[in-house]
Amino acid sequence: MRPPPGPEERRGSRAPPEAGAMSGSPPSPPSGLYHERQRLELCALHALNNVLQRPCFTRQAADDICKRLAPDARLNPHRSLLGTGNYDVNVIMAALQGLGLAAVWWDKRRALERLALGEILGFILNVPSNISLGFVALPLRRQHWLAVRQHRGTYYNLDSKLPSPVPIGGEEELRAFLRDFLAQGLCEVFLVVPRAVEESGAWLSPE
Repeated sequence: MRPPPGPEERRGSRAPPEAGAMSGSPPSPPSGLYHERQRLELCALHALNNVLQRPCFTRQAADDICKRLAPDARLNPHRSLLGTGNYDVNVIMAALQGLGLAAVWWDKRRALERLALGEILGFILNVPSNISLGFVALPLRRQHWLAVRQHRGTYYNLDSKLPSPVPIGGEEELRAFLRDFLAQGLCEVFLVVPRAVEESGAWLSPE
């Protein structure tokens, strides 16, 4: 059994992407684990595909959702004005709804022990992230989407800025990972669940 990861490993997505490459060639992802790498401002698109574990959504599909959400807007409020991505949570929610899934916002006032992990497909997090220009880290931060998903009994951080998936561990380590991010204050956690689970509230264990 793999020992629980240390704090720096659990917080792997907070480091700039080049930090992971300093140790040499990144390890190959576990067999069968899908992981999209960051392009432009498409982190929401990557987070969707990584949590679904397949290339389900394209940039065109995300742009079509934006147009559907704001059909009469000259400047679409759900994506970057430059057309490079930066999709908001409404696009993520609409994309999942089209697949019979839902994104449930996690109220950080609740104890993470109440997560009914057996009912949850995965997680999409919105977190502060450093901005880099090539290999130069800028003194700026912006919000970034990343996915977490279980694979063969281990939860993985599937942040598209990482060179490869980072193992988090089991259920206890996952809760510690989420707790670390929520402590930053600007982080939001969304549970990806089937629509029936959302409607029944089965994603939340009784107190």
